[in-house]
Amino acid sequence: MEYLLGIDIGSGGVKETLLSVEGEPVASATVEYPTYYPEVSWTEQEPEDWYRAVREGLLSLLGKSGVRPSDIRAIAVDAATHTAVLMDRDCRVLDRAILWTDQRSVRESAWLDERYGDMLFKTAYHRPDTLWTLPQLLWIRNNKPDVFERIGHILFAKDYIRWRLTGRICTDTIDAAGSMLYDVANDRWSTELCALAGLDPSVLPEALPPFAAAGEVTSEAARETGLAEGTLVAAGATDTVMEVFGTGAVREGQSTVKLATAGRICAITRQPYPHPMFVTYRHVVPGLWYPGSATKSCAASMRWYRDVFGELEKLEEARGGPDAYESISAAAATIAPGCDGLFFHPYLLGELTPYRNPRLRASFTGISAGHTKAHFSRAVMEGVAFSLRDCLSVFTEQGILVGNARLIGGASKSPVWRQITADVLGMELQLPRSNDSSFGSAMLAGVCAGVFAGPEEAVERCVRIDRIIEPDPRAHALYGERFAEYRQIVQAMEPVYSRRNSGQ
Repeated sequence: MEYLLGIDIGSGGVKETLLSVEGEPVASATVEYPTYYPEVSWTEQEPEDWYRAVREGLLSLLGKSGVRPSDIRAIAVDAATHTAVLMDRDCRVLDRAILWTDQRSVRESAWLDERYGDMLFKTAYHRPDTLWTLPQLLWIRNNKPDVFERIGHILFAKDYIRWRLTGRICTDTIDAAGSMLYDVANDRWSTELCALAGLDPSVLPEALPPFAAAGEVTSEAARETGLAEGTLVAAGATDTVMEVFGTGAVREGQSTVKLATAGRICAITRQPYPHPMFVTYRHVVPGLWYPGSATKSCAASMRWYRDVFGELEKLEEARGGPDAYESISAAAATIAPGCDGLFFHPYLLGELTPYRNPRLRASFTGISAGHTKAHFSRAVMEGVAFSLRDCLSVFTEQGILVGNARLIGGASKSPVWRQITADVLGMELQLPRSNDSSFGSAMLAGVCAGVFAGPEEAVERCVRIDRIIEPDPRAHALYGERFAEYRQIVQAMEPVYSRRNSGQ
């Protein structure tokens, strides 16, 4: 038996999935690593923590599966876009990696938008925001010149892990586009965009197609990880496109709805749709694109809620009781749709679609004496779903079909939350058997190795739909009324937050 390995460098931990060449998931392993918050609105991680977690995960994965390392045909790694790893010319990491949720580059983003916004949009298909690498590099140049001047190589999160495995410095074309240093239409690094950051283009890696072979596991990496020397490693791609691919969304008109750290709706199209409210990338399937809208704090909102208000649920879990999230979901299920007028706006880190305002903040509104903790639990879920409906409205305005929707992300495990999402959006949601990016990366590794003739065959062999969530018409009608109020609250609060947080 031969196997394929997918590795996802996630927002809080690594997940690794072994897939048989017949398309059956065999085993998975997850190892967490820390996130650092050295200043207000800063979010960082240590690249070495990622590699340590990969090694620990492989030890667990190979141990419990009984799979011999020599039976793994190919490996692919994915990670979130925009997470740059700065190294000197001797490939030593210079600083922690800045994550896409970091907001320190607000001023740099505004400066770029004011002076070069149109040029950036034309070249990179996006307008500046704190999540992009270009504004982050500009912040580093302005605030950490000693680090900036020593940059010899720039990789992205998945590329750093692949470099540790193969010794090859490269990226893929989708991750490259996430830097705001790439000429998307002409498929090359842009000297003009690099000049805005004062960056020498020579420090940027070669950009390969996602399915390309990027190298083989070295003898050193084999000793460190337990993998077999010479195992093929694919170029790989970003976590979102691996989720899209891994759910089987490989045809025009299909879509994905994501309930993860961030929430996203992505539509599969045959042309790019550059739009200020979209994140527009190529699909791994040649000729396709997946313009996506995004809400910054989806499952991140529930994690915050659990950590701040869920002490009792966490204590019960520690004593051997149910998982804290399951307890919160069970309480939310006891409350009727609409939460008796209680609203939550999930802007813990500002918001992307459709506001592009990093100064927005989260809030509970409409609180009355009759509301219980269970109301607040459900309000968090409904607030995230309303934010996704805000995202969906941009597709509607652009005339883009969002259909055959696959539901993905860790929060899709909650029956109540996925039903709320279907009811708020008014959409049938299909829940795949496997819906994480490490599964998609394992499929990509199979295409790279020739196990699958192409991405379509990989989908046919590997993807299964477990269940379909139908929207309740009455709940959808009620949520339509509530959504109008949700938007009115945003309109009332946005000037307040923008004024109060103008110095950030």
